[in-house]
Formats: sequence, structure tokens, C-alpha cells
Amino acid sequence: MRLSLSVLLVTLALCCCYEANAIVCPSLGKDMTAFLFAHEAIYKPNLQLAYNPPEAALNAKLQVKSCTDKIPIVQRKLIAGVLVKILAKCTL
Repeated sequence: MRLSLSVLLVTLALCCCYEANAIVCPSLGKDMTAFLFAHEAIYKPNLQLAYNPPEAALNAKLQVKSCTDKIPIVQRKLIAGVLVKILAKCTL
């Protein structure tokens, strides 16, 4: 599950970058960072304010986040580093 989530995040970042003609939405980077590092008590209200998602979508994302939170912090930092490099290439 851990590897598949990492691959999914990298794939989404690449596809988003490609589809958006190399213009990355600034909130994407903030959301991905918060997804990896923010506590659920902080992440949930921010997610609700930013996107106003349906309750089912919010619960699904929080369920995935609970799995991501089990990844050791060192590995989450590595994932974040890769995502930063991808976003940096997309914004050039």
C-alpha cells in the first residue's frame, strides 16, 4: 500500500503538470505537503475550507491520509522531496 500511494502521488503530479501545460496550481503543492505532514485535526478543516468537498470524498481522503500517516517520517520526507523536484520542473 505504501509504495502504491507514493507512485499514485508522483503519477498525479506528473499528469497534472503535463495536462496543465507546465503551469502548476500553487495550492497543489500546499495540499500535497499538508497531506503528508499535517495532523488530521489541522488538515480536515483546511481541506473543507479550501475545496468544500462532499462528505464522502472528505472521508475517503482522510482514510487514505490515515494510511499515509503510518509511513515513517523519513520516508515521507523523501516522497515530499521527489514531489518538490517534480513541481519545480513543471513550473519552469
